[in-house]
Amino acid sequence: MYSNRLSKSRLTAFRQCPKKLWLEVHRPERKVESPDVQARYAVGHQVGAIAQQDYPQGVLIAPDNNLAQALAETPSALAQARPVFEATFQHGGVLVRADLLLPDGDGWHMAEVKSTTSAKEYHYADIAAQVWVAQACGVAIHHATVRHIDNSFVLRAEGDYAGLLTDADADAQVQDLLPTLPHTVQQARETLEGAEPAIAMGEQCKTPFECPFQAYCAKGAPPGPDYPVLLLPGIAGKTLGRALAAEGLEDLQRVPAGRIANGLLQRIHAATTSGKPYHDRAGAARAMQGWAWPRYFLDFETIAPPVPVWLGTRPYGQNPFQFSCHLAARDGSVQQRDFLDLSGHNPSRACAEALLAAIGPVGAIVAYNASFERRCIAALAAQFADLAPRLRQLEQRVVDLLPVVKQNFYHRDMRGSFSIKAVLPTLVPKLRYEDLGGVHSGTMAQLAYTDATAPGCSAARKAQLAEQLTAYCTLDSLAMVELAQALLT
Repeated sequence: MYSNRLSKSRLTAFRQCPKKLWLEVHRPERKVESPDVQARYAVGHQVGAIAQQDYPQGVLIAPDNNLAQALAETPSALAQARPVFEATFQHGGVLVRADLLLPDGDGWHMAEVKSTTSAKEYHYADIAAQVWVAQACGVAIHHATVRHIDNSFVLRAEGDYAGLLTDADADAQVQDLLPTLPHTVQQARETLEGAEPAIAMGEQCKTPFECPFQAYCAKGAPPGPDYPVLLLPGIAGKTLGRALAAEGLEDLQRVPAGRIANGLLQRIHAATTSGKPYHDRAGAARAMQGWAWPRYFLDFETIAPPVPVWLGTRPYGQNPFQFSCHLAARDGSVQQRDFLDLSGHNPSRACAEALLAAIGPVGAIVAYNASFERRCIAALAAQFADLAPRLRQLEQRVVDLLPVVKQNFYHRDMRGSFSIKAVLPTLVPKLRYEDLGGVHSGTMAQLAYTDATAPGCSAARKAQLAEQLTAYCTLDSLAMVELAQALLT
């Protein structure tokens, strides 16, 4: 008998980091999960339930809180040769529950249901572990797939999700992984039976998932350099940073300038080692001189349900429910126009109409990382043929402030990031996202929208969330106005 039972999720944790597995079992109280993680769990349950709807004759095995009963129910369910949901097997101290087990001739088709739009590498490891355990229990698995969301699906009838999910074949990957499972299981078991692994924090803390034990590990980690080489951004920066760290050059301030050839990385290195910000005012002026007046500084907030809730929408489709637009005139005057829809109905039409009313026929539309705003406007144009010509004209007028910042400014306190939240404190310290109450990130805005549109949300709570959302989106567009001006002065 094994003192610490393994599961599919625990093996996934082990592959990411043995210390994560150890903490999951021995120090679960150290886990800190963000609200968006809980939201992802809810989506996973929702997609799993939709997968079961395709098989009305299916048999659902006992829930997680009664695993002994689940193990007892599974053999009799398999004997009925009907689809089985959450079939439960145990072998070698590993317990697994298969999302879908479907009759396939004299054997079974096992499907692992995921809420992503494609099969990921770790999904194949998940289903391989389930196949390994099921086969050891005498169950013939003829076929294995990862059943994931098809992002070409369009909701045509309310509540009709037939066709939402599609299969990615996993047979080859499973066959490659099966011989490795005994060794992986043995290593995971030895990890759990030993002392807490001494593993330094690194890239595994965020890949393939954000580890919920990072705060715990950070407290016990020795202090690193103020400006580690791994802050270097982009593929080139990360590749160089890893190479430098492997040589023992972990502090960017100690890296010889000659080791860095990339122009952007050179600017970051120079600003970091000297403590003097890089600020090319003339370059910024040249980059923005062609932007027509008046200038509309635009920011959207969107909701992208993995399972579409409004007719005509797709999985993970960006549906704008809010925007803030600051209109800056050549004389320096600034006005704000905004929109927010927390009705719970599809906000797209009202948003498109409000956007066309807010933005005049001439002038640059300024966004930060503008591909997102362009996509939002293009998606609105695709939905509403009568508004499409005017919306496409807006899309063509969008310009991007991010590359202007990237080419003409860097402060070492940005620590390799060019996000607006990293840049703003260094150029415009009077504006602070930290001063916002409640909502101060895009993820939090999505969670606030979900909360505000939930059936049980009170009027007082909805009003509070509306105020927080308005303050956040307003700061996003105002920050661009101030950044554009600060780049020139």
